[in-house]
Amino acid sequence: MRRLLLATAVALAASGAALAHEYAAGALRIDHPWTRPTAAGAPTAAGYMEITNTGRTADRLVSASSAHAARVEIHQSSMEGGMMRMKALPQGVEIPAGGKVSLAPGGLHIMFFGPKAAVASGDRIPLTLTFAKAGKVTVQLAAESRPPAKPAAMPETHRH
Repeated sequence: MRRLLLATAVALAASGAALAHEYAAGALRIDHPWTRPTAAGAPTAAGYMEITNTGRTADRLVSASSAHAARVEIHQSSMEGGMMRMKALPQGVEIPAGGKVSLAPGGLHIMFFGPKAAVASGDRIPLTLTFAKAGKVTVQLAAESRPPAKPAAMPETHRH
């Protein structure tokens, strides 16, 4: 019985480690980068993660790149006049000292244009993030099926 319990505990710990993955670049910690699975020929895809700055000075995510796509940009989605709008952020995103920035559906995110292949659940997609101070770090986006985000600013009567 003890062996069964020990084996179960080890298996659960290993599966949790496989799901939660993080990376570091200087004072920055990049937690659980992920993307959704895509169909072959999809024109775009998006990447998400949390970036925590444990340092005493701000840093900036200035660019991202991946061999998986023709072009990669940092984007912001927001509600404007009742419509979801998206725009590129060529100046990047500040990561405040002692703060955290979430790249999540419906807000800040990494946009992939012209993905070169379909992405299946369980795949890992390499993405290189470039920070003004911390430099470059390559992460692996875990492809996960998650429900679409509902924009908080959208009135309840307009949600489908």
